[in-house]
Amino acid sequence: MMHSQDDGVIATNDDASICKRFAVQLGYWQDNYIQHFVKNAERKAPEINRGYYARVKGIETILLQFLELTKNVCQVINLGSGFDTRYWQLKEACRSPKTFYEVDFGAVTSRKCMAIRRRKPLQAYFNEQDLQYGTDGISASDYHLIASDLRNVGELDQKLTARGLEKSLPTIFIMECVMVYLHPQEAECVIKWAGESFKNAVFLNYEQVNMDDTFGKVMINNLKRRQCDLQGALACPTVDSQVERFKRLSWSDANALDMSTVYQRLPYEDRQRIERLEMLDEVDLFYQLLNHYCISWAFNDEGQTGFKNLGFH
Repeated sequence: MMHSQDDGVIATNDDASICKRFAVQLGYWQDNYIQHFVKNAERKAPEINRGYYARVKGIETILLQFLELTKNVCQVINLGSGFDTRYWQLKEACRSPKTFYEVDFGAVTSRKCMAIRRRKPLQAYFNEQDLQYGTDGISASDYHLIASDLRNVGELDQKLTARGLEKSLPTIFIMECVMVYLHPQEAECVIKWAGESFKNAVFLNYEQVNMDDTFGKVMINNLKRRQCDLQGALACPTVDSQVERFKRLSWSDANALDMSTVYQRLPYEDRQRIERLEMLDEVDLFYQLLNHYCISWAFNDEGQTGFKNLGFH
């Protein structure tokens, strides 16, 4: 069932995709597929571009470490995936997992499905013989685009299972700026379901943090004016509380870092490269922005794959 603020949440996918396309256009990172989902790139402030660079590279760091540890014999489940292009990027780099699942509202997956049907470069990695299109989803041998409401965990589990999900296979869940839009109890249901169902898994989350100061309150109010309520913004107000939430909800251990720390731990040479792309007048503002986002990752490692070694070293 759609809720009153769902349109506002759905619109954040378009905003993020536009921001990513502009940053890619300027050379912050390479993505040969975002252009097929976003027609136009709108100019964004340099600190926004650097912030997206930190977000993309931060998530990528943990994901690639996970793929290496599992030797790609694993599953990726991107919850609230929007117009994310990682499936195609991983295929291009010959780093793809056994199966890649993407889940979002039907209003988003139907548009993504349409874009894939219309653009040959997005179809290049699919085997046409086992490719099945629906009105709001796609199924292929190693890719499934699924329309589902994350607030209904039973439906989510059923739809993933129907498309071959293997709960014994090493699995990484990815959520980017998704959990914070859910009611805290709804977010906890997703985390607990994943933790109880998958004993060889990683849960990788990117979202706002430290939102109880003036900067955070302005951010919350700005989004409210766009009919987008950060229901979960104060559920985990600190980096430490992000860790505690995972441990409380069936995950054996967890870590979390604010994005200021993540950014400074990304490869120095690449940071030097992107910092030359645009001048930054207000460096303090950039770090203030980063301090209000974090990456957290939890793991269950019954198979002793080495998930405790994931991180920014």
